[in-house]
Amino acid sequence: MTKLDQVNKFLILLFIFFSFCLSTLKVEAKGNTIVPEIQITQTDSLKIDQAPIIKREFNDLSSKYKSKKFEYDRPLSETGWWTRFKQWLSNFFKELFNFTDAGQASNFTEVILKIAATLLIVLVVYFIFKAIINKEGTWVFSKSGKKPLPKINAIEEDIENQNFSDLVDHAINQDNYRLAIRYYYLWLLKTMNAHELIVYDIEKTNSDYYYEIKSESIKNQFSYASYLYNYIWYGEFNVDQIQFGKAKDAFSKFINTIDNE
Repeated sequence: MTKLDQVNKFLILLFIFFSFCLSTLKVEAKGNTIVPEIQITQTDSLKIDQAPIIKREFNDLSSKYKSKKFEYDRPLSETGWWTRFKQWLSNFFKELFNFTDAGQASNFTEVILKIAATLLIVLVVYFIFKAIINKEGTWVFSKSGKKPLPKINAIEEDIENQNFSDLVDHAINQDNYRLAIRYYYLWLLKTMNAHELIVYDIEKTNSDYYYEIKSESIKNQFSYASYLYNYIWYGEFNVDQIQFGKAKDAFSKFINTIDNE
């Protein structure tokens, strides 16, 4: 080995040695890095008021603010009945429909109350209108109106002294066939009472008279006559001359049958 080769070898070893030492120092320096402290000085921008303090005194505040207009949290019992009712109703709807907050329940309650008020007004107007219409003797939803019914309480209370033949003729001349049938029915009751088939009483009904009758044939005829009377007298329609003629024949025949027995 020449001296040049020995020198080169020595230089290579020396280079490797220094390289190793440098890498070791870098690792140690990285592990022991020292962070320098940074001092930050903050400037306070708050201004200090050096003005003298003036002492204020508030005397008798309780009497000054005692009126009800300064009561911001009044108990529910001190509010009006309408407010208490709406609060109760709002709480009821809140629990019923699981509202998330009181505002939704309150709005829902207001809507329900408005709807209820509207329906109440409509019902009141309906009944007032119905009362007025019925007073005039007709109803807007009827197929045909009814004429005002005559007052015949006096005749009913004293049928024994009434001339029903004349009453029937008078009603027919006025084209009031319904009233004529009413007279025929009272005429029939008068005849049956005279023959002791029934005991007449103004408070009795058709059923009461029916069960007083002993004869089955008379019962059947009376049942049919009662049907005609109820159908014509209480029916919501006008009776024409043909319909009245059929009913008149039935009542006349029945009355004559009783008189001839």
